[in-house]
Amino acid sequence: MAPLYATISSSLVTLTLLVAIANSNAILVKFGYSGANGPDRWGCLSPQFALCSKGTRQSPINIIKNGAVFNPKLRPLKRDYVASNATLVDNGFNIELKFDDAVGNVIVDGKKYWLKQMHWHSPSEHTINGERFPMEIHMVHKSDDGNITVIAIFYKYGHPDPFLFQIKEKLAELNKEREEETTKPKFRLNVIWIILGKVREITKEQADALRAPLSKEYKNNSRPIQR
Repeated sequence: MAPLYATISSSLVTLTLLVAIANSNAILVKFGYSGANGPDRWGCLSPQFALCSKGTRQSPINIIKNGAVFNPKLRPLKRDYVASNATLVDNGFNIELKFDDAVGNVIVDGKKYWLKQMHWHSPSEHTINGERFPMEIHMVHKSDDGNITVIAIFYKYGHPDPFLFQIKEKLAELNKEREEETTKPKFRLNVIWIILGKVREITKEQADALRAPLSKEYKNNSRPIQR
């Protein structure tokens, strides 16, 4: 079976670049993934980030396979993606592929969610039976009423990922062009997470290429497991 994003990745019409530049009118708060500005401190960095420390049922989590409860009411995941233009964005803290048009959707529990962007974390944010994978991709979907569904896919080292071959040169351009980053942790409650069980493969060189454009403090950009 082809990767979930195969329809998109094999038929991108145009891939452009966007380097995230700090907006002088925006309120910027420096955050990180360790140290004084790490995840356990995000809620204290600014009042607008208070939910980072007060929210409940947060991600990422450790999934215990034997502890998972089967829900017979769940329906098969329906997805419908089409060719679309896309923009490769260096946010400073991650690499994001942003879609310009209605690239397609998934239907979750009878509700339609449109794919807006996908981005990568290294190492993986979620774990399975305590195992953390080299990389995890998040496909972020949004419904017409503003709700969010994220499809997460794990990667292990192995064969090359065909899609990353297509954006290899663009990643190299991002690595050369990035100047400064707009930094703020993204936090939102009531997100539906769909974590696929099949682990995909990526080479270490491809993983390194995704990390290369990022600032040193963001090359390992995964949050700790929630307790």
